[in-house]
Amino acid sequence: MQLDIGILIAFIIYFALMVWIGFYFYRKSNNISDYFLGGRSLGSWVTALSAQASDMSGWLLLGLPAAAFWSGLSAAWIAIGLALGTYFNWKLVAVRLRKFTYVADDSITIPQYLQNRFCSKSTAIRSVCAVIIFVFFLVYTASAFSTGAKLFQYVFHFDYVVALTVGAVIIISYTFLGGFLAACWTDFIQGMLMFAALIIVPVAAAFTTSGISPELIAGFGGSNYLNLFADASGRVALVTIVSGLVWGLGYFGMPHILVRFMAIKDSSMIKKSRIIAMVWVLISLCAAVFVGIVGIAFLGGRGVYADVGAAEVIFMDLVTRLFPGFIAGILLSAILAAAMSTADSQLLVAASAVSNDFYKALFRKNASDRELMWVSRTAVMVIAVVAYLLALDPNSSVMGLVSYAWAGFGSSFGPVILLSLFWKRLTMKGAVAGMVVGGLTVVLWENVPVLAGTGLYSLAPGFALALAVIVAVSLLDREPSKEVQDLFERAKAARI
Repeated sequence: MQLDIGILIAFIIYFALMVWIGFYFYRKSNNISDYFLGGRSLGSWVTALSAQASDMSGWLLLGLPAAAFWSGLSAAWIAIGLALGTYFNWKLVAVRLRKFTYVADDSITIPQYLQNRFCSKSTAIRSVCAVIIFVFFLVYTASAFSTGAKLFQYVFHFDYVVALTVGAVIIISYTFLGGFLAACWTDFIQGMLMFAALIIVPVAAAFTTSGISPELIAGFGGSNYLNLFADASGRVALVTIVSGLVWGLGYFGMPHILVRFMAIKDSSMIKKSRIIAMVWVLISLCAAVFVGIVGIAFLGGRGVYADVGAAEVIFMDLVTRLFPGFIAGILLSAILAAAMSTADSQLLVAASAVSNDFYKALFRKNASDRELMWVSRTAVMVIAVVAYLLALDPNSSVMGLVSYAWAGFGSSFGPVILLSLFWKRLTMKGAVAGMVVGGLTVVLWENVPVLAGTGLYSLAPGFALALAVIVAVSLLDREPSKEVQDLFERAKAARI
């Protein structure tokens, strides 16, 4: 494909807008609460779209359409799991977390909240949290960088390393400058762009494909291609369904999503945010699956792609075949939007863990807000460089990187966050034990062949084991102090 000047212009306009937002909010971030939590000032629309855009990384436009293209409708189980997880996260966690983090000494990070939740002076739990956040966000951020690299490689024919470098520089620049507010407002714009692109592209492909019908699609994909309960080869596997649905559990442990709940101006606004978020998620996930399924009819079969990894360019192929230069550039920017909206949030949360939960908690308890902001900005750079190095492999799968990090966070933090909000008997020892067991289970499950060979997504055993360990250790431990129990009751009754 030759470089189209219209695509280039669209990309330049998009980049300029994102960086301008970073500069604008650079002047608005006056203290550490502004930089990490936007001063708890977000409205319903920005909260909703920022949460969902930062959640749905490049896999929404690359990984999920590729899975649907290759496997058929059975790939939708992941989408179903994520839709359910989104709803229950907003329903069960959002309001309580907003209240609990405010009452718990106005906590601005998840590690700080967990320490304050137990009224503890020990920094042990914050340190464990910070290590988990650092490790798994490196993988997650690497997936976003890889998404951007594949886009630039496809559109501009850059060498992979050059493409990776360009994308990383753009993401780092506005995150470094603007902090949380820049991330949220860019996420809002990026979420709208992703939503529009995911609707326009498959609809255009469907109308362009002559005689499209379920029969035509099945003719190219196979007789079971549109069977929700079987893959394209006809195999019905319970483990595939369970592994897809269990993705929803990951939401309870995603720090970059949870901080959006903490930052909303008023907990009464969360109901409206939930409705906006669910509409966005349901339509976007359905459209992403539709991209893959319609794509097989539009392209006349799978022959153009060697495997599911190669099929991650299906969205880009459809865009460049269906739309003229400038319009194609705007729609392709949605891929970069997906990557950037996730990476900026992840870099920010990881940086907050380094500055607030390592640097301040362990070394500089009296550090000023200005000092912590610059430590955080430095951390953004360091984390980004390490993630960049992880993403250097051009054969890395966006879907593979995302699934690893998603399982790690879901297992480490999910059970702890849920129980911290709903179970008064939870103890700090139980919480720490559960986080460690959950994270280690995922690492072992992903890397030990006999475990990985089961086909079961590592989030399932990781979440279950972490939950069991938390409950067991907490019940064996001494009952929480009256101070901790009183804090729990105050937070539950708060109207904030």
